[in-house]
Amino acid sequence: MTEHAALLLLALLLDAVFGEPDWLWTRLPHPAVLMGRLVAGADKRLNKHRDLRFRGILVMIALGLGALVLGAGLAALGPVVEVLLAAILLAQRSLVDHVRAVATGLSDSLAAGRAKVAMIVGRDTEPLDAAGVARAAIESGAENFSDGVLAPAFWFLIGGLPGLLLYKITNTADSMIGYRTPRYAEFGWAAARFDDLLNWVPARISALVILVAAGRPGGWPVILRDAPLHRSPNAGWPEAAMAVSLDVALSGPRSYEGAIRDFPFVHPDGTRTPGPAEIEAACTALWRSWGAMLALTALIAVL
Repeated sequence: MTEHAALLLLALLLDAVFGEPDWLWTRLPHPAVLMGRLVAGADKRLNKHRDLRFRGILVMIALGLGALVLGAGLAALGPVVEVLLAAILLAQRSLVDHVRAVATGLSDSLAAGRAKVAMIVGRDTEPLDAAGVARAAIESGAENFSDGVLAPAFWFLIGGLPGLLLYKITNTADSMIGYRTPRYAEFGWAAARFDDLLNWVPARISALVILVAAGRPGGWPVILRDAPLHRSPNAGWPEAAMAVSLDVALSGPRSYEGAIRDFPFVHPDGTRTPGPAEIEAACTALWRSWGAMLALTALIAVL
C-alpha cells in the first residue's frame, strides 16, 4: 500500500494541475468513454429476451475480470504508466471546474445556471429555481467527490491499477444501466449492487474527510441522522457532510422525467435558498477535502 500511496500522491497532483485537457481528449477517446462503449455494447446485445438478471450478472463478472487483467497488464509496464492512468481516472480538477461553471452561469442568469447544471445532474432542470440550481450543483459536487475522486483513490491504494479499473468499470456500468426502470431493473441489478458495495467504505470516508476539512467535526451526529434518509445507501454520506459544512439544506423534492419525487431534505435546518456564493463555498470545500486526502495519502506513503 505504501508504494501505491506514493504513486497516488503523484497522480492526485497531476490531476489537480492538468485536469482533463481538451487538446488531448478531442483527439483521443477518454478511457471512461471506452468503458462506456463496452457497457453500451453489452446493453444493446444482451439486455433482451429473458434471464435478464443472470445476463447482467455475467456482464459484470466479465467486465470486472477484464478490468483486473487489463490493470495487471498495464501496471507491469511500470510506475509511469500507473501514475498517468491514475491521474486520468481521477476527476478532482474537472469536478470543481464543472461545479464552479454553475456558479458563474447562475450569476449571469437563471437560464445560464440551468444550462450548466444540466451538464452534471440527471434531474429535470427546467423547473428549477435559483436555489434548486445551487442545491443540484452542490449535491453533485459532494457525490462526485466521493465516487469520482476518493473512491478511485481508495481502490488504487487497495489494489493498484487493477483495483482502480475494477472500480471505474463498475461505476460506469452503474451510471449507465444501474437504474430501477423497466428496462434496467433486472439487467442492471448486478451493476447497481456491486457499485453500492465498492462505494460503501469510500462514501463514509468521504463524509469524514469533508467534515474534518471544513473544521466541523461536531456535525457528525447530523450526518448519522440524515445520510440514511437518502435514496442511495452511499450518496447521502458526502451530501450530508457537505450540507453540514456549508449549513445548507440539500436534497429535497425534485423532478425526474416530469414526475415530482418527494425526497426529504438533508440537514433541513440549513438555508434553503443557496446561490452562487454557496456553490463557490462548495468548491472551496472540495479543494480543502482534496488537500486533506492528499495529506493522508502522503502520510501513508511515508509509513
